[in-house]
Amino acid sequence: MLPSNTSIGLRSRWYDELTSMHWRVLRASFLGWIFDGYETLALVVVLAPMLHSVLTPEQAASTPVYAGIVIGITLLGWGLGGLIGGVLADYAGRKRMMLWSVFLYALFSGLTALSPNLIVLCALRFLTGLAMGSEWSTGVALLSETWPERARAKGAGFLQSGFGWGTLLAAVVWYLLAPTQLLGAETWRLMFVFGAVPALFVLYIRRGVDESEKWQTAVREKRWNATTVETPVAQHAREDKRPFTLAQLFREREAARRTVLLFLLSVVATIGWWAISTLLPAYTVSLGKAEHVADPASWGARVSITYTIGAIAAYTVGGFVIDVIGRRAFISLTFVGALVITFVTYKLTHTVEAMAIVAPINGFFTLGFAYVWMAIYPCELFTSTVRSTAISFVFNAARMIAWVFPILAGTIVKSFGGAPQAAMALGLAYLLGIVLPWFLPETRGQGMPD
Repeated sequence: MLPSNTSIGLRSRWYDELTSMHWRVLRASFLGWIFDGYETLALVVVLAPMLHSVLTPEQAASTPVYAGIVIGITLLGWGLGGLIGGVLADYAGRKRMMLWSVFLYALFSGLTALSPNLIVLCALRFLTGLAMGSEWSTGVALLSETWPERARAKGAGFLQSGFGWGTLLAAVVWYLLAPTQLLGAETWRLMFVFGAVPALFVLYIRRGVDESEKWQTAVREKRWNATTVETPVAQHAREDKRPFTLAQLFREREAARRTVLLFLLSVVATIGWWAISTLLPAYTVSLGKAEHVADPASWGARVSITYTIGAIAAYTVGGFVIDVIGRRAFISLTFVGALVITFVTYKLTHTVEAMAIVAPINGFFTLGFAYVWMAIYPCELFTSTVRSTAISFVFNAARMIAWVFPILAGTIVKSFGGAPQAAMALGLAYLLGIVLPWFLPETRGQGMPD
């Protein structure tokens, strides 16, 4: 009897249905997303020496302005690339877009190392963002359509953690590279050379990953409806040529309602994350200076790393938690936690030692949990023929708004009277995030629409 009970218990594990193919899909998507994270933080950590190299003496007088422009134009390219790539993945396939996304952003990242001036640098940052924008949505769509239902949310959480691991990788590489000064003042260029490594994984992805059968079947059977609710319009469209996927999200009433609500939740997460992640290191440094600690700048770097570690932990457990408590409760409680920890961070934390404890908790909610649901929930609200378009719109359209924040950062902080006041004011967006999920359908245990 005991062996029989044991075997039953073993069969009940969430990963029992996973095959080598499922793990290959996760690895391929995870590796691409790691280097997206690497690329994002690499730009931030080398920003000062990079601008020192490419700005003219006249431009150097306005370095903060140009710093915001470089970051902002990268985010703009990322948002546009995500939207375009997400749409193309619903027409050309998930695997094909993964290949092109990884290859092109690796290419442009490597070329960034050769930037001779600001104009070329901005052009290459835009192209890099454009290329890497579709990496997330194609990877998430492919994983969600190939993994078994019981494991899907967990796998999506693991995939999402790749971004956190990528930012940590960039922090570690620069920590080791900066003191060596292998190229003197031009050492920053090596960071982008390392960013070209993802091109090596293109061959791996090509060999080891199959196209989504769900997507292929849906296209072959001309199932153009955007949600499981097939309206008369959608039924008629089944007999005609395929409608434009992005327009389809707004043509059907239920699809439009879901798209708008998810977009607003994404905006809430993005505004909150921007306020926290951008202002937190500088605020920590200011606390260190007020305490007269030795090397306050190192505390800012330390807090950035622990913030990311907290986010990685949240990504990893997010799929398990969301399967237990449900999608709507998870999102709502996430923003409750984000609102509370924002208050604790900027109103109740007054020393760098305390900030080192608070930062990973902050990252757990404002970055980890605040974003992991995007890799799980939107996939369950849209059908296979528009899924990549839908999740890329939710994830990237918010960045079409957020790209201006780095450019206006100084003005925003000044207008609110300091970083704590700015963070608290922007953090009030979390109130909207607490309420909005309850206007969306609960999908736990229901699977994904075909």
